[in-house]
Amino acid sequence: MNLAARVAGRSIAGLAVFGALVFGPAGTFDYWRGWVFIAVFTAATLIPTGYLAVRKPEALRRRLRAGPAAETRPLQKAVIAIAFLSMAGMIALSALDFRFGWSHVPAPISIGGDALVAAGLLIAMSVVAQNSYAASTVTVEAGQQLSSTGWYALVRHPMYLGDIVMMLGAPPALGSYWGLLFLLPGIAMLVLRIRDEEALLTAELPGYRDYTRQVRYRLVPWLW
Repeated sequence: MNLAARVAGRSIAGLAVFGALVFGPAGTFDYWRGWVFIAVFTAATLIPTGYLAVRKPEALRRRLRAGPAAETRPLQKAVIAIAFLSMAGMIALSALDFRFGWSHVPAPISIGGDALVAAGLLIAMSVVAQNSYAASTVTVEAGQQLSSTGWYALVRHPMYLGDIVMMLGAPPALGSYWGLLFLLPGIAMLVLRIRDEEALLTAELPGYRDYTRQVRYRLVPWLW
């Protein structure tokens, strides 16, 4: 299957899943926060994807190899499965929150949440544009070069930083505060993923050990 067909197929499947997770628990299509969230998520994903398809198709192919089945390390298979379930739970609980009115999120806060969703996704996608080896799976490929500039000069795992920003924004974007509870398992899975990934990178990627001495923070600047 060519790259364009794979992107189109993933996009259609992703929209179907998002629609089910948002509007099913919400119990209605009269949910402007849900529509805006899906539109923002789609735009912040597809626009950079189009750029990668034209300028860096190999980086995009690496990005498309995602999910538990694509991982080669047993711990990563479990981590990614739980992370996907956590994200799905966050969206579904946020939509349920809207349906039953557990939270009262002002419209400006929801718009701010959408801005965080867009920012987080754009951070993650810009990391892929900067580092063609920034795949969705934990692996070291033949000929892979260490990246230490741009986002990588700030934290060692900037793609996951983008994930956290996106997760912070998703629940308020959907009109929920309770959905933020899923930040805890989401961040816990990122910590496990990073520790296992760094063990692999230290062992197999030339220069990585020295890089960890230069850039102290793994995920969040001045914190960890």
